Amino acid sequence: MNADNNPLLCDPKKGICETPNADKKTSDTSVLSNSQNNIRIVYFTDPICSSCWGIEPQLRKLKLEYGSSFEIEYRMGGLLPDWSYNSGGISKPSDVASHWDEASYHYDMPIDGDVWLEDPLDSSYPPSIAFKAAQLQDENQALLFLRELREMVFLKKKNITKWEHIAKAAEKAGLDINLLKEAYTKEGKSTFQDDLNLAQKSGVRGFPTLFFVDQNGKQEVVYGSRPYAYYEMAMLKLNPEVEKQDYPKDWKFLFSIYSSLTAKEFSVLSGMPRKDCEAFLDNLVKDQKLDKFSSKNGSLWTKK
Repeated sequence: MNADNNPLLCDPKKGICETPNADKKTSDTSVLSNSQNNIRIVYFTDPICSSCWGIEPQLRKLKLEYGSSFEIEYRMGGLLPDWSYNSGGISKPSDVASHWDEASYHYDMPIDGDVWLEDPLDSSYPPSIAFKAAQLQDENQALLFLRELREMVFLKKKNITKWEHIAKAAEKAGLDINLLKEAYTKEGKSTFQDDLNLAQKSGVRGFPTLFFVDQNGKQEVVYGSRPYAYYEMAMLKLNPEVEKQDYPKDWKFLFSIYSSLTAKEFSVLSGMPRKDCEAFLDNLVKDQKLDKFSSKNGSLWTKK
């Protein structure tokens, strides 16, 4: 495996977390068809992909402005199968810590790399399988579950390969934990393998990768973490007539849609200058309107 595509050496400048031996994969994007009137977005991601965490602000804004014009399909790509490699200066979990801290600074999203020193993960497969199991139960709750898993690993330094943390995230998302555990050991594994197969057939080289597909099969691909305009332009290229929806920019509305927001997310969604966001959100905490969780490299605000 080349050093440049070590799965945990996510390149903030390129905005991508590449998979091992990515250059050897073939591409057949014809498997990504679309029979719907709306645009289909196939999003290949991974629960521990720092670059994917970095595009949360852009995706949340896209859903608010164009959500009625597309359907998004979350696929797991298998970023870290295990630690059976040694390349690119990363041979053990502790080598990832400083890299995650760097990614946090680049994306302006809170990421605490100390999880790799205190309770390191040995794979990204268990939380990926858990997400696929959650999708079988309820798609919307599965997305809440994925968000909770990411907040756990990036801010709260929780090893989300452990069932105790998976179960806690599932409970917060409103999932049936018993059904989740049953699906985790059965259908979750097979649907996760389906995602891995689709990623390989589609030529996915890393995460995030988003395929935008219209009803005629025409595609636009946004590869890596990019500014919001890239995702918006992908929509407009496939459908120049797509209408942008206006939405309220006040904090009450935003927290009614998304129960947790980082300062970067709040800035992107509200239009408030980034430098003013933390003080504004902290005042809402003082007024007992919001709660705040602080990590080494940033904070998360949640509605009460």
